[in-house]
Amino acid sequence: MNTATKLSGFALGLAAVFGTAYGVGHVAGPVAPAADTRHDATDGHGATGDAGHGGDEGGAAHLPGGLLVSDRGYTLRPVGAPAGQFAFQVTGPDGRPVTAYDVAHDKRMHLIVARRDLSGFRHVHPEMAPDGTWRVDSPLGGPGVWRAFADFTPTGGEALTLGVDVTVPGALTERPLPAAASSTTVDGYTVTLAGTPEPGRTAELTLTVSRDGAPVTDLEPYLGAYGHLVALRQGDLAYLHVHPDGAPGDGRTKPGPEVSFLAEVPSAGAYRLYLDFKHGGVVRTAEFTVVAGTPSGPAPAATGAPAATGTPAAPNSPTADAGHGVPGHGHN
Repeated sequence: MNTATKLSGFALGLAAVFGTAYGVGHVAGPVAPAADTRHDATDGHGATGDAGHGGDEGGAAHLPGGLLVSDRGYTLRPVGAPAGQFAFQVTGPDGRPVTAYDVAHDKRMHLIVARRDLSGFRHVHPEMAPDGTWRVDSPLGGPGVWRAFADFTPTGGEALTLGVDVTVPGALTERPLPAAASSTTVDGYTVTLAGTPEPGRTAELTLTVSRDGAPVTDLEPYLGAYGHLVALRQGDLAYLHVHPDGAPGDGRTKPGPEVSFLAEVPSAGAYRLYLDFKHGGVVRTAEFTVVAGTPSGPAPAATGAPAATGTPAAPNSPTADAGHGVPGHGHN
């Protein structure tokens, strides 16, 4: 799989234009304008090829994935759910809930959430009821404004990532973004990062997994690959979802210790990387902060939630508080 990933050239100052959207049970997200809202040609998870999530390869600017609650006639709609659950529907161009989805990376729906300070990352896979309602144990880990990303491909349509803000009420304790680093630990594993993203240029990011000083050479497949990477841009939480080149069983892809990605970020600034890997039957997430280029000004606030078209929904009960670097969190 070609994983050269492109997001459109979209300014980090977008969050300031959107404003804020704090409020009990409030959900919000911008709706795509009627004219020209198509994404880059990608493989549906950021790799260039077929239709996907980034901006168009042409000269016109398009929004990166996850910034829109409605795009190409599809809308992400959280719905009321019992305490401890999170539920939503995706409605199609006809206004009805979508019930037919293609399988992408072993699942028909990938739900990813992160608080707007980029803490509490979770990646889960809901189950769909016959009426098109997706349900999962609530991945929202504590008070604050969370961004929920639905990553899916409607049957007969293009791959999409839609995003919506969900506010969990309560006293908010903002967590500062951890400093950029080339190594992190999770559950006794050390993951090192080689390579630095460069705005407007393709860069190779190689993540190496070790345990107790020894390289891990028997990583297990997870979602059809030996590693799964999500990147979120500080400020507007533009979404980048990629997979490594190659696949388990293709005769050339080794099960570790290195997992490499090719990525192109759209702008200078801070990004948070989340690497999912599976070993010993458990999926773990290693988190990194990386800085691309030289930002032209101070980093945008991470907790400002964009106000845009959206409808209130019943609040979902949070689970135990989740922060940066929680080991082994957020997978099912």
